[in-house]
Amino acid sequence: MSQTPALLETLKAEMRRQGHTYAEAAAVLGLSEASVKRLFSEQSFSLVRLEALCHWLGMEIGDLVQRMESRQQQVSQLTEAQERELVSDIRLLVLAHSLLNRWSVEDVVATYRIEPLEAVRLLARLDRMGVIQLLPGNRVKLLISRNFQWLGGGPIQAFFEKYVQSEFFHSRFDAPGEIRLVLTGMLSRRSNDELRRRLERLAQEFNHLHREDETLPLAQRFGSSLVMAMRPWEVSVFDELRREPNTKKFS
Repeated sequence: MSQTPALLETLKAEMRRQGHTYAEAAAVLGLSEASVKRLFSEQSFSLVRLEALCHWLGMEIGDLVQRMESRQQQVSQLTEAQERELVSDIRLLVLAHSLLNRWSVEDVVATYRIEPLEAVRLLARLDRMGVIQLLPGNRVKLLISRNFQWLGGGPIQAFFEKYVQSEFFHSRFDAPGEIRLVLTGMLSRRSNDELRRRLERLAQEFNHLHREDETLPLAQRFGSSLVMAMRPWEVSVFDELRREPNTKKFS
């Protein structure tokens, strides 16, 4: 997939950021303003002209490429339609989920019943969806930000919650690498707020460790799921024994 359109869009964005016009760019290149606009629309810049504009903007071509990549890494959520497309095809979802966890395409094909030709077709779909950029040799560039999240209450979250309810908790949680803690108590609103903040920090630490381990070989990594939850709640059989409805709810 050509990167020329993205590179030139980045160049135009940098011109706008610095307050420059096409007319000024034309003067730098010794062309008419109409010619410069045509170069952008036809995407027919030579390296010499591209370098000249970069120098004018106080940057190298390499700086422009880095800014282009930074602009491409801004997708933090998919649309509901995109999520629905992912859950509509389990192989597409498996491939996307694996790539988001920094698997190689070869690892995915070796691990799952996805044939190489089918993988190429699925990669093309993910490219069209804007999840990845498909590069030569079936290499992949992720087009998502580090803080990427599935839509709250969206199709992907509903898909995984279904299996959390039916499969995740079907365990004694006593094997290596497993833990389950169920705590109940009486907390003030202040303590509840503080504990929620600590849980949010723990979630951030999970994501930090996940990113640190991304560069390790797949053989040294394994899928790990962490479920954290807290809410004002009392076991229903307790609540049913109350003489009056429990009105001490967090609000």
